[in-house]
Amino acid sequence: MDFKKIMVAGSGVLGSQIAFQSAFFGYHVNVYDINEAAINVAKERFSKLKAVYAGYFQDSDKAEAAIGRISFYTDLADAVADVDLMIEAVPEVVGIKQDFYQKLAEVAPEKTVFASNSSTMLPSQFAAFTGRPEKFLALHFANSIWQNNTAEVMGHPGTDAKYTEQVTDFARSIGMIPFVLKKEQPGYILNSLLVPLLDAGLSLWANDIADPQTIDKNWMISTGAPNGPFAILDIVGMETPYNLNLAKAELDPTYKAIAEKLKTEMIDQGKMGVSSGEGFYKYPNPAFLEPDFLKQN
Repeated sequence: MDFKKIMVAGSGVLGSQIAFQSAFFGYHVNVYDINEAAINVAKERFSKLKAVYAGYFQDSDKAEAAIGRISFYTDLADAVADVDLMIEAVPEVVGIKQDFYQKLAEVAPEKTVFASNSSTMLPSQFAAFTGRPEKFLALHFANSIWQNNTAEVMGHPGTDAKYTEQVTDFARSIGMIPFVLKKEQPGYILNSLLVPLLDAGLSLWANDIADPQTIDKNWMISTGAPNGPFAILDIVGMETPYNLNLAKAELDPTYKAIAEKLKTEMIDQGKMGVSSGEGFYKYPNPAFLEPDFLKQN
């Protein structure tokens, strides 16, 4: 099956990137979100992405054409009509995802393949809610997907291998380098490596061991990495780490302090990261990019 029309559910930081990347490489893309306010925010994101893609690929005409292939919906049935592949990028909250898939299953065409971009959750957690477990799998992208162009493809035990192959081919067709996992793994490859680093940084901050810039500076000098954990968190945005730490706090109360600090000191202050102009750093000129950032304190 050759996918022609794509739907992206959720127009946040990564959802908007997935949609634009797909449109940039020639697909017609339906973007779904819960209300007009969310859609209006998404349109601002797409305007910024158009400039990013025009510069990165040195092709303003192709970036402009991509905008023309994107349609916006707040009605789920209209959004998924005649869609070949649906990519879900809704918030990292189990209940929200379950509810979304239950509603989607009622209105999606039989042909539509479902893929989740969940950062840490498993396809098997939601397969029963999709109404088509054999056509359901995970397709996970890294942030700034135009340059960090990995796509992790992960089925659950009930996924039909032919749909894994189709989704892998789709990922390749939009400029991604696909990595097919042999079996389910929370966090795939990327986040199995990245999340422990971010959690460790957040724990040091939440327990008042050191401030974010000191932690980042130590990591960058010690490893030669271009970014520390808090610079990465600013790219990711605060919503996903907040939701993940809130969920983990139900099993391990040590994560509660991280979730609370993220909410009170970052989210409640409007410091959502790069997308809002301020997170742990201020943008567009964050301190970690200054020439003397790594010099001795």
